[in-house]
Amino acid sequence: MPLATVNPATGETLRTFDALDAEEVERRLAAAEAAFRTHRTTSFAERARLLRAAADLLEADEREIAEVMTTEMGKPVTQARAEAAKCVKAMRWYADHAEGLLADEEPAEADVKDSGASRAFVRYRPLGPVLAVMPWNFPLWQVIRFAAPALMAGNVGLLKHASNVPQTALYLEELFRRAGYPEGCFQTLLIGSKEVEGVLRDPRVVAATLTGSEPAGRSVAAVAGDEIKKTVLELGGSDPFVVMPSADLDRAAEVAVTARVQNNGQSCIAAKRFIVHTDVYDAFAQRFTAAMKALKVGDPMDEETQVGPVASERGRADLEELVEDAVEHGATVLCGGERPDGPGWYYPPTVLADITPGMRVHHEETFGPVATLYRAADLDEAVAIANDSPFGLSSNVWTREEADVDRFVRDLEAGAVYVNGMTASHPAFPFGGIKRSGYGRELSGHGIREFCNITAVWQGA
Repeated sequence: MPLATVNPATGETLRTFDALDAEEVERRLAAAEAAFRTHRTTSFAERARLLRAAADLLEADEREIAEVMTTEMGKPVTQARAEAAKCVKAMRWYADHAEGLLADEEPAEADVKDSGASRAFVRYRPLGPVLAVMPWNFPLWQVIRFAAPALMAGNVGLLKHASNVPQTALYLEELFRRAGYPEGCFQTLLIGSKEVEGVLRDPRVVAATLTGSEPAGRSVAAVAGDEIKKTVLELGGSDPFVVMPSADLDRAAEVAVTARVQNNGQSCIAAKRFIVHTDVYDAFAQRFTAAMKALKVGDPMDEETQVGPVASERGRADLEELVEDAVEHGATVLCGGERPDGPGWYYPPTVLADITPGMRVHHEETFGPVATLYRAADLDEAVAIANDSPFGLSSNVWTREEADVDRFVRDLEAGAVYVNGMTASHPAFPFGGIKRSGYGRELSGHGIREFCNITAVWQGA
């Protein structure tokens, strides 16, 4: 895939970029190694000062970088501005909390004595240069949620961003440079996917994090496993959104629409499978479908637009294939389902009902504004449908019954359970999944420790 900005609203190629040659990649790897030797010794106060400076710059650049993101991958510009603001919040959160999250931990006094030590503690030390392979759907946020904790821990970053967001990738490198980070602390590698293996196998790169597709995750994990290097993977998701009889149906339907079409439906943690108790199925389906039909689809630069184009022509074709397969196998289209005329890679908000396990859409992720509706006879069937997926990223449950909540928290196979609300990432809470949604965690104290050397220190008398 060429390194290019192609406007999804028009299909027009706006800018192209040359990939780095082997000599420049080598120079950047050497710079990362050299930067780590110094950055790892800096104080938390100095790291926090630099990260806050970067946050201030990003806050000032919010409108400008939002337009770049919208141009490159098509998200509504209002959502792009919100993404930039979220990054600022996370950067400041880690600047404020990293030192406490990575403070030395002391075992119980009795255990220290039993070990024969006069003193013992655990220290979190940085690992080194970490390769981040990042996707296009949240081109700022996905990177910052890695970079902020990694830099605060004393690591340095190498970013291989998606090929269709090169301007955002270059902006991120420049942001950290402008903030005062020394050369090599955070660098963008404008390279193709075929060059990732060589970078990951380089002994100066100590670990990798990837957010993206399952095939990409398998590839990176295989190489890292061969090299015995740590990885964190956040892959696909097909999150269930379960509605029980006691739910506030009006609120549940309202949130369900946002949960499905946020970021033009291109979010790993977007709700995709709507599993509704039979007692309230018809009422929910009517509310949900009407609201999906009413969404304003259009130019993502328009402040009133709620759904813009999907990011690529291939992405739209994938959606069409899933919908067509479902219809051929008996699914009912409640709204949408047909490609509109005109330029750009638009696809309408679509609701499919009567889903069966024989349809591809039942087990595959729909990365766009397509929702599937399921009718569940009771709580047991709702749990069974929710777990009948190769993915396990997050989940949403709507109920006012505490017994329901306890059961879902116990039995849902997911990295998170959101009750009476929409799944969202926040710097204070761990983020990640199980099954084919990946492993490891980002954000919170769990995330910052993923790329640390958890060092046991034992000291005799």
